[in-house]
Amino acid sequence: MDVDVRLREPRTAGRLLEAGAGLCRRGASRGLASWEDWLTHFDVPVDEWDDGAALGDPDGVRPKLSFLKVPEGKVAKNRLHVDLQVSGGRHRPHEERLVRITETVERLESAGASVIREDAFEGQLDHVVMADPEGNEFCVV
Repeated sequence: MDVDVRLREPRTAGRLLEAGAGLCRRGASRGLASWEDWLTHFDVPVDEWDDGAALGDPDGVRPKLSFLKVPEGKVAKNRLHVDLQVSGGRHRPHEERLVRITETVERLESAGASVIREDAFEGQLDHVVMADPEGNEFCVV
C-alpha cells in the first residue's frame, strides 16, 4: 500500500518525515540519477519542481509516501494526523523513550517543525505535539 497526501507545501512535509521517520527520498526512475535530472529530462518547468515529494523506506519494505501540492492551505482540522512512533512504547524504560523522543523532536525542529506542547503520562513525558509550517499537527510518540 502506498499513501498520497495532499498539502500546500509538499516538499516541506517530505523533509519533515525524512528527518523524523527514517524515510529517504525515493530515487528517480528511468535510470536518471536524481529527481532534478528527471524533471529536467521531461521538461518540467522549474516553478513546478516544488509541487511534490516522494519518500520511501531505504530497505524497500514499508509503504511509499507521496506528497502532492494543492492550492488551498489548512482551513480547519488536519487532513491527516501522523504519529511518529519512535519511543518503542510505554513498556520501554522512560529514560530510553525520552532520548528517542527528544532526538526526533530536535531533528524535526531543525527541518522546520515547531513544538505545540508536551504531553505527560503518569508524570513523565509521553509524547510531543508538533506542527509543520502549514500548521498540520502530528505527534512524536
